[in-house]
Amino acid sequence: MQTKNDRQLKLGAALSYASMIIGYVVQIAYTPLMIRIIGQVQYGVYNLTNSIVSYLSLFSAAFAPAYVRFYMRHKVKDGQRAIARMNGMFMLVFILLGFLTVVCGVFLVKDTNAILGSKFARSELKLAKFLMLLMVFNIAISFPLIPVVSFIQANERFVFQNGLNIIRQILNPFLSLPLLLMGFGSIGMVAATTIISMIISIWQIFFAVKVLKFDMDFKELDFQELKDVTVFSSYIFLNAVTDQINWNADKFIVGRFQGAIAVAVYGIAAQLNSYYLNLSTAISSVFIPRVNRLVAEAHDDLSLELTNIFIKIGRLQFMIIGFILSEIIVVGREFLGFWAGHDYYNAYPILLILVIPVTIPLIQNVGIAIQQAMNFHVFRSLLYFFIALANIGLSIILVRFYGGVGAASATAMALIIGNGFLMNWYYQAKIHLDVVKFWKTMAKNFPSIIGSVCVGFAIKSVINSYAILGFLMVALSVAFIYFSILFIFVLSSDERQIVKNKVSRHG
Repeated sequence: MQTKNDRQLKLGAALSYASMIIGYVVQIAYTPLMIRIIGQVQYGVYNLTNSIVSYLSLFSAAFAPAYVRFYMRHKVKDGQRAIARMNGMFMLVFILLGFLTVVCGVFLVKDTNAILGSKFARSELKLAKFLMLLMVFNIAISFPLIPVVSFIQANERFVFQNGLNIIRQILNPFLSLPLLLMGFGSIGMVAATTIISMIISIWQIFFAVKVLKFDMDFKELDFQELKDVTVFSSYIFLNAVTDQINWNADKFIVGRFQGAIAVAVYGIAAQLNSYYLNLSTAISSVFIPRVNRLVAEAHDDLSLELTNIFIKIGRLQFMIIGFILSEIIVVGREFLGFWAGHDYYNAYPILLILVIPVTIPLIQNVGIAIQQAMNFHVFRSLLYFFIALANIGLSIILVRFYGGVGAASATAMALIIGNGFLMNWYYQAKIHLDVVKFWKTMAKNFPSIIGSVCVGFAIKSVINSYAILGFLMVALSVAFIYFSILFIFVLSSDERQIVKNKVSRHG
């Protein structure tokens, strides 16, 4: 019999994908309009500014994951009073972090000219300064909300959270586009994001307080727990720094050495890569509370249970993103032309260099939750941090000769070494997950990717895929071959029967 939490997991995962699909459809329709309205230069400035200011979100990225771990520990062992004290402590921490964000943001805005360098015109620097100011404000006001959002997540209310995400995805272009047409440009885009975030925040606070009974106690703060949270979060902070370096430092480096247009091209590839990243996290994110609860309850067969989750989620993620990867390889260049315009064809090799190696950590990202729940994340954080520093150095060298392709290549090398080799060794040797079994399971999906890609390129050799009809024929052929191989050779007999039943039920 299904429990309430099981239903939340299934509905939450379904709504996560619904949110992303709606978001992708909206963004795919909205982005070309936005780029054509504001122009390639302003889009490049917006991308670069956003990548710089996003470093301020590192403060929240460090402490937010700690909330679920300590919440589950109190829920299993201590009760509601301890949770209220913890809520009070986290609220004070995030208010302080919000203040620090404002201070750091003031310095960023003040020194915008020195940060961006000499490749930008005076008007571009002025725009960047104003965008930074708005973005800093947007991030700062979000900090006190983080304990509330984390509380909702820890209670596994994924339907509510993902429902709000769907609303956010729909509202954003509907508010941004009129502002763009009125001539507010990228400033209007940031202003729209801020307004929508504030509206969503009000709903989250109401739900947490009225429905989930979110409570805070500031009288008996546990300073020992604050110390434990700080130590735990310090390594997550390093990991967050690493992610920022891998996914945002390249834009800054490209901007410093190549200028706004080069950033715009890299930014388009990075935007599609971010969609690819989000596809895998939709499933794994809803399992974070369950992983933390399993670790807190400390079952005798914990390694086996965690390995089963690791393989189950990874397999499902690989089936989904393997299809997207196949389509990107075959018709990614044509899609960029239709979507962003012919000026962005050069983003295709950058996109390939980013998405192919990042597939490895994407099908293993539930492992991050396992590491954090078991307090084994120190190695990963330190390892990735030093590899990310090497990534910066190599990017600076390569970008001078190869532009955005060089910067992306440095990131790809970092992913292959860190995620592909060293992290898999750590999962097997130290966390005792059965990585060999994991990759044997994943290997079963390789024929789906290889077969669909080969057929796709064969069809491209005889038809014009740069015409819309030819593009659709190739894309649909890739999808047909991929899912045919998946159905026949990858799914188990029980899974095939479930698919048949669902098809016949809706047929």
